Amino acid sequence: MSDLLIVDDGRGEFGPLTEMRPASALRTGGVTNLERIERTLGRFASGFLVPPQLAGPLHARVSVPVNTPGENPALCVNARWWGIGELPDLQIGQAAMIDDEVLAVMLDPADLPTFAASGALPDHIDCAQTEGTLYRRPWDILNHLSAALSVDLDATSLPTKFAKRADVVGEHVVHMAESVVVFPGVVLDATEGRIVVEAEAILRPGAVLCGPCWVGRGSTVAESAVIRANTVIGPGCKVGGEIGASILQGWSNKSHDGYVGDSILGEWVNLGAGTTTSNLLNTYGETSVRLQPGSARERTGRNFCGSFIGDHVKTAIGTLLMTGTSLGTGSMIACSSYAPTTVGPLRWVTDAGEKPYRIERFLDMTAGMMARRNRELDPADEARLRELAASAS
Repeated sequence: MSDLLIVDDGRGEFGPLTEMRPASALRTGGVTNLERIERTLGRFASGFLVPPQLAGPLHARVSVPVNTPGENPALCVNARWWGIGELPDLQIGQAAMIDDEVLAVMLDPADLPTFAASGALPDHIDCAQTEGTLYRRPWDILNHLSAALSVDLDATSLPTKFAKRADVVGEHVVHMAESVVVFPGVVLDATEGRIVVEAEAILRPGAVLCGPCWVGRGSTVAESAVIRANTVIGPGCKVGGEIGASILQGWSNKSHDGYVGDSILGEWVNLGAGTTTSNLLNTYGETSVRLQPGSARERTGRNFCGSFIGDHVKTAIGTLLMTGTSLGTGSMIACSSYAPTTVGPLRWVTDAGEKPYRIERFLDMTAGMMARRNRELDPADEARLRELAASAS
């Protein structure tokens, strides 16, 4: 029996979204990329190969080896594969390629250490081109969100009989856990697609959910909120206002009025009341994005493109985020006008300019915020945040 290794080769560039996690842990639909890959392959990962700076945070979350290949033959699967479709049936010494990138390779134990250290395939590997989708940039996730979410919705095992507690319209199925709290006046619009509401979620009075959409375990949808199609609310979130065609990874707050569209938010983000993302240029032209300070601005091929927001980002009330904004992990945005379109990690941004966010102050604030959800910052995450702060100072 071969092992299953999930390999983050570092060739994707996801900006702030992978400053605290490998690509496999990104929520790219109703579930994470890892969960979809495991579901498709019908087996759990035996281990992970990730960039060194992400080994600590990942190791704290999984019970299998990280960056330590085993002694068995291993099917190594690219963490950026969207996990839809079938992999070729590979034998030892064979690789499936998408252009010049490895989708999957079956390796003998003797070849694993070199592959783990360098990511390079041995010369004797037989490489063949195949079809498939690898995420390379965060806007690729938005491009494929509808298809990935559709597959995840179809795969859910949640029942449908409890959906009658809300006003349901449309022909598509609504899946709702028995423990979901549904207040009067909730509307579930399944005209265009399925809706999933996971266990212990709360749907407050007057909330409107438009399928296809996904509300994660323990999340709260506030009064009169509008959750538009192709939106994924990860676990433990509190959301209000209007959200459309976006992904919230988990444990984030957007409780008040304001619009978030065509955006991806990390974990433990807090958007102040009235925070609004622009997702369309006044010219109706193609959006370009600079994911990191000093990096090149890239064309996205998208007209609709909101913001990419790293973990632990905070915005003040009334914050305005321009089309194609990228906010680094732990940044604090408190501007009376438009925020900068690219902000690095652990930065404090006000009308007076930009300066490093003092790490001890940041960690104190983070501890207080997480304590409100009865959670604590893992030491490995703290170490990674300190690394980011040192690189930003």
